[in-house]
Amino acid sequence: MSRSLLPKIGGVLFATLLSQSAIAAQSEDTDVYDVRELYTTCSVAPDSAEYTAASSGCLGFIGGAVQYHDEVSDRKHLKRLICYPKGATVTDGRAAFVAWGQKNLANEERMNEIAVVGLVRALAEKYPCQ
Repeated sequence: MSRSLLPKIGGVLFATLLSQSAIAAQSEDTDVYDVRELYTTCSVAPDSAEYTAASSGCLGFIGGAVQYHDEVSDRKHLKRLICYPKGATVTDGRAAFVAWGQKNLANEERMNEIAVVGLVRALAEKYPCQ
């Protein structure tokens, strides 16, 4: 994701924490935000009254996860899991995750994983490292 977007991600990540849609989508029986819940949040239609909050939550989650991935990989010299091209945006990441989620909706094992695991699976599939 574009380095120029990284400073903006902090604000969007903060919005994630406050996003009513992201909180409302979380299961009542668990404290873990799973793939299905992230998919539901990221898939809210643009004409929905919840779109702004859901989109902020989705983009903040993705941006924060990718920023963490980049910083840990770079600082610790660890193998990258996601190798997105220069110019890729957080919105591109959302599109990749939603497409992956749509493809995996019937896979209960995948959809019940911790959200960040499914997100990394989706982004690694879209942007594999060679």
